[in-house]
Amino acid sequence: MLSINDLSYYIGGRPIYENANLHIKPKDKIGLIGLNGTGKSTLLRLIVGDLTPDGGTIQKSNDCSIGFLNQDLLSYESENSIHQVAMEAFQEGLRVKKQLDAVLEEMETNYRDELVDKMSKLQERFEALDGYTMEAKAAEILEGIGFSTDELQRPLKTFSGGWRMRVMLAKLLLEKPSILLLDEPTNHLDLPSIQWVENYLKTYEGAIVVVSHDRRFLDATITTTVEVFNYQLNVFAGNYSFYLEERELQREIQKSAFENQQQKIRQTERFIERFRAKSTKARQVQSKVKMLEKMDMVDEVADEAAQVRFRFKFNQQPGRHIIRLEDVSKAYGDLRILNKTTATIERGDKIALIGANGKGKSTLLRIIAGTEPIEGKREMGYNVLMAFYAQHQLEALDIESEILQELIQAGSDKTETELRNILGSFLFNGEEVFKKIKVLSGGEKSRVALAKTMISEANFLLLDEPTNHLDMKSVNVLVQALDQYQGSYVVVSHDRHFVSQIANKIWYIENQEIKEYPGTYDEYELWYQEREKAYKTTPIKQSKPKEQKIQAVPTSKPKANHEQVKLEKELAKLEAEIAGLEKEKGRLENEMAKPAVFGDFNKLAEATAQLEQIERKIADTQGTWEALYLELEEGKG
Repeated sequence: MLSINDLSYYIGGRPIYENANLHIKPKDKIGLIGLNGTGKSTLLRLIVGDLTPDGGTIQKSNDCSIGFLNQDLLSYESENSIHQVAMEAFQEGLRVKKQLDAVLEEMETNYRDELVDKMSKLQERFEALDGYTMEAKAAEILEGIGFSTDELQRPLKTFSGGWRMRVMLAKLLLEKPSILLLDEPTNHLDLPSIQWVENYLKTYEGAIVVVSHDRRFLDATITTTVEVFNYQLNVFAGNYSFYLEERELQREIQKSAFENQQQKIRQTERFIERFRAKSTKARQVQSKVKMLEKMDMVDEVADEAAQVRFRFKFNQQPGRHIIRLEDVSKAYGDLRILNKTTATIERGDKIALIGANGKGKSTLLRIIAGTEPIEGKREMGYNVLMAFYAQHQLEALDIESEILQELIQAGSDKTETELRNILGSFLFNGEEVFKKIKVLSGGEKSRVALAKTMISEANFLLLDEPTNHLDMKSVNVLVQALDQYQGSYVVVSHDRHFVSQIANKIWYIENQEIKEYPGTYDEYELWYQEREKAYKTTPIKQSKPKEQKIQAVPTSKPKANHEQVKLEKELAKLEAEIAGLEKEKGRLENEMAKPAVFGDFNKLAEATAQLEQIERKIADTQGTWEALYLELEEGKG
């Protein structure tokens, strides 16, 4: 259907592809992967003809049609409703409908047999084009990717760029081209919409080629993985998970071949060096030299796994409670987001806030951060230091600063060497740290902003879509960083693989309330599927199963009496005492690591005894705290 033969393409003399080959057959489901900058989007533009190859050919059959979803469509504007824009996919059907309407109008005043015959033929053609169902199909797909029925008649120009992109995706799906080219289709979709598109693409009749950094999306939609690497297109006959296993196997084989060849080279060189001066061995030596010259060298396996080469630290340990929201309500005019909901974030919580767009996830993050006005009560815990990462942090970067300079100006007490190590973990190596912010891509700016957030020494992080614009290698770095982070955080993300790796609790907003699943994302998914099955099989008259709601105390609680106020003061005092003890424990542990103490038996024994005493005090104080807390909760009940 489409054949790429010996493709070569250069940008400013730098090779992107050299003699690359790929064949796309009908119904192929291909995932195009590779690091940012390797040429994935470039290949799609070469296929559609936006770019011209410097060598080789791209040939397609006469009946092959191509549809291309790309980021340029974000700027598309129209006065028409989104339903009308989606309906533009049915150009032939709309043309026939226009002719049919004209014939019917003429027949009202001039009824003739030839018009009846013409109308009959047009109706037959219209039916063959599924003309009678095209409006319903357009509405079905638009609603599937997140639009409400009421929104279908709104003009396209009234929607933001991300929502316009959804409309263009709907139009493309309705056109049903032979080959569907999708460049990061999940970037502007929420979780329910991603899952809807996944299910649609599984049964798509044509071929698809998708560029995506969403591992779960690729696993669900593709059957072939094409890796852009070393200017070539390397084909793996399976989904992304299969590719990872197969690539690891290939790397092991290559590593073994490289080591065997290096051993053979060393042995040969030793033979040449030993017998070079002996005339009786001259012919053999010359033969060995020629053998080395003609040898096809096996490339060494490069270590592509980015590692986090630093540890996050903060000087202040927070109390048990990070943030408490009590009877919180939030509305924008008639649109109510939250209604008298209560939630608590505790020390050690690693929360993923998930759900459909428009449910209030980003609003809730701002409420937690204290930047969004609310009805109700928001209490920040003891010693909480917060850092907030959102997409607007990218615009806050000084475009004239260099990357390293931007981190230095962030105000941490880290040395330049430490900051360069951190930037190395975020894939900025060597002289790259001196690149100016203004020349960076969206993904590179995201990595700089994330690095700034991570060096803030905050013990509580709020991260709003941190994986947007990041490639898989960068996402892996972020997963490692959050895995070793000792603080608490709330993350909004629609990347299911990312969420499954970093969260120990799931939050979602339902019926204007914050609700919690106390487990990982994978566990939540199974629970949610079972819940939906239960809803569908439960008779309407019966009540639905109760859902877990984050309510440490009842919404309508009695007034706190004098005893409760006293207990709350004692709890606050104990929290401060625990924080002081933990700080002293950290000081002692640092002291014990010094050579002057570690190498002196008496000093080490004294420090060890002090440490054990501190640890006992911490355990006793925490036990008292827990008993008082339970007493307070029972009093509120």
